[in-house]
Amino acid sequence: MKLVRGAWKLLVGIKDALVLVAMLLFFGALFAALSARPNPRGIKDGALVLDLAGTIVEQPEDAQFDFGGNDSPRQIRLRDLVRAIDAAKDDKRVKAIVLDLDSFAGGYPAAVGEVATALGRVRASGKPVLAYATGYTDSGYRLAANASEIWMNPMGGIMFAGPGGSQLYYKGLIDKLGVNVHVYRVGKFKSFVEPYTRTDQSAEARAASQALYGSLVTDWKDAISKARPKAQAAQFLAGPGAAVAATQGNIAAANLKAGLVDKLGDRLSFDKRVAELVGQRSGKAAGSFNAIRYADFVEANPLPTSGDAIGVVTVAGDIVDGKAGPGTAAGDTISKLVLDGLAEKKLKALVVRVDSPGGSALASETIRLAILEAKAQKLPIIVSMGSVAASGGYWVATAGDTIFAEPNTITGSIGIFGIIPTFENSLKKLGITADGVKTAPLSGQPDVVGGTNDEVDGILQAGIEHGYRQFLSRVATARKMTPEKVDSIAQGRVWDGGTARQIGLVDRFGTLKDAIDEAARRAKLDPTKVHAEYLEKKPGWFSKFAADFGRKDDDEEATPSGDAFSRIAQQRRAVFAQALGDVRRLATGAAVQARCLECGGLAPAAPSSADTTLMGIVLARLGL
Repeated sequence: MKLVRGAWKLLVGIKDALVLVAMLLFFGALFAALSARPNPRGIKDGALVLDLAGTIVEQPEDAQFDFGGNDSPRQIRLRDLVRAIDAAKDDKRVKAIVLDLDSFAGGYPAAVGEVATALGRVRASGKPVLAYATGYTDSGYRLAANASEIWMNPMGGIMFAGPGGSQLYYKGLIDKLGVNVHVYRVGKFKSFVEPYTRTDQSAEARAASQALYGSLVTDWKDAISKARPKAQAAQFLAGPGAAVAATQGNIAAANLKAGLVDKLGDRLSFDKRVAELVGQRSGKAAGSFNAIRYADFVEANPLPTSGDAIGVVTVAGDIVDGKAGPGTAAGDTISKLVLDGLAEKKLKALVVRVDSPGGSALASETIRLAILEAKAQKLPIIVSMGSVAASGGYWVATAGDTIFAEPNTITGSIGIFGIIPTFENSLKKLGITADGVKTAPLSGQPDVVGGTNDEVDGILQAGIEHGYRQFLSRVATARKMTPEKVDSIAQGRVWDGGTARQIGLVDRFGTLKDAIDEAARRAKLDPTKVHAEYLEKKPGWFSKFAADFGRKDDDEEATPSGDAFSRIAQQRRAVFAQALGDVRRLATGAAVQARCLECGGLAPAAPSSADTTLMGIVLARLGL
């Protein structure tokens, strides 16, 4: 009998193995078939189509299959997009650039601004740039303003919102549940804890946000005015109601009258216009024009690999402890990438690209120490701030010799804090109490069911204050200031890049390319004879397969974004989902963090998989 059972188990094992092998062969063959596209270097004449259906990010997350039916936005890598636009400017096969902004979900101001500047270079060269959308958002119009022709569906419209909006505050809910929130903080502007300790915004946080958002909206208006002088964007932002009322509620007509768009027409009319410029596809219906797919064009214009190597490490997304994939700045992962790059890549300099609102203080220090290994090897270290380099992001930046930023980079927020909720009052409402034997002042502390005591409160507050002094010391050493001077501009306050340069937190304005060129010069190299060696994990075959699987065919139509009201509703829903995602990150984050609250309010809105249950929000331990 044992022999029979053994033989049966063997047969079942063989069957399972054969099924697994068959599945692997199937998916491998499917991946090969989907990858077997024509040689992308065989680009034919036509319009380069930039279908920006998604968000512009510094470092996309690994592509994944979505089996839950959710329509997750695509993430478009900033450096690839700018490289493609610049290559299109001088490529004779590219007769025009088409901006499809119907489903554009935005990006941080600095990232959107860099793409807009690249589009402006194409238009200045005399090559047509045409934009189309049913309705334009603030970010979408920042791009479209650099087009030579702006088209909009007559059923759509533009309604500028400007930066800012509502922030959720949980204090009322926390009080009703009897939760006792213990806050340990330094800095009157460190507003990240306020949603858990207040029912509204403090005067200090309001003043800081008004200054930051005011600077960003001024930059937006100036950029629009420079790119499109006839557009009455500032007036439409300040008083849209009167402009729309003057056209009896016809938003599109009001936009046209204000010079915001050149032509009202549906997509077919727009496509016919593009076909006039670049030619109609042979044998296709009216409105089908000769198109160059973005993915193929990027692949046909790879990053250079000749010359000496300038290492570029990307610190993008929330800074967390341990390991993580692209789009999250995990301390151990990035540290290993830097150390391996220094050991294996024969680097001549190191550029640190920071695009993070902060996170774990421990992980930030782990990354900083790894970067300092490059300094120990006498390599120049240049920091390039992207859209946001605040809190833990600025902590990392202190390792650099020189810091580049954009005028609308969000930076600063020098401060740390911590939050620990305890539930002794919540449990009492249920008739539950806590008691026990304690052999030392810290026995069972911090006690989330019985409450903290003065001893642990004093220790935790002292630890936060010590961490803040460490932060000040690192900034003071890096920026050649006194700790007292740093403290006067720190206190957790967030600054725009222009102000940050004035107060000494940033050295120069410039893009990532400018930082790489500076790194080459400091290494005594010709900037035209070096290449960027990106220190990042290459995507695996499954990620490539998932990305290719989700790639649109030429004949696949874009998903319409809806009218102006639909766009506003989409944005509000996404903002709420993002707020829940922020709560989840707090609940699962490190105990001591350096994170920026204002940065989240400017991030491109995206759906979140956050735990939206009441207890999921309240009962978890909150990081700073």
